[in-house]
Amino acid sequence: MGQTATYHTEVTWKSGHWGHIVMGNGPEMDFSAPPDAQGHAGVLTPEDAFVAAANSCIMMMFIWATERFKLKLLSYDCKAEGTKLIELDRTEIFTHLRFWPVIRIAVGDEDGAVVRARTERALQSARKYSLVANSVKSEIIIDSQIEIVVRS
Repeated sequence: MGQTATYHTEVTWKSGHWGHIVMGNGPEMDFSAPPDAQGHAGVLTPEDAFVAAANSCIMMMFIWATERFKLKLLSYDCKAEGTKLIELDRTEIFTHLRFWPVIRIAVGDEDGAVVRARTERALQSARKYSLVANSVKSEIIIDSQIEIVVRS
């Protein structure tokens, strides 16, 4: 039988199109709908949080995979984009999430091609084991840029 873990958040309506969220791990902040849905600019939106959750989860799983595959991670930066479809009846769905990770990996005496292949496998593992990515029905697209840095 599998294990379970439970996570909590609490939201409170402040007024108008404003809410406040308290996350179980401690952070709290105001949020709104996005400006295109009568919300406010410059604050967290549910749409931003959705894309950020997938992006941050894939990154954390990639870090886990680099440790497991004994890779020397120098840097990881990833832009992400969620595309939503607004249907005629005004229902909405994210059709896909696209990620552009830029990854720098150090290589010493090993063959760079071997290290690149391990890095690509680590990225595949990150996608496979990402709780958030596995929990959404949107298509997940990862277009990575991997730089192998030779270090002596």
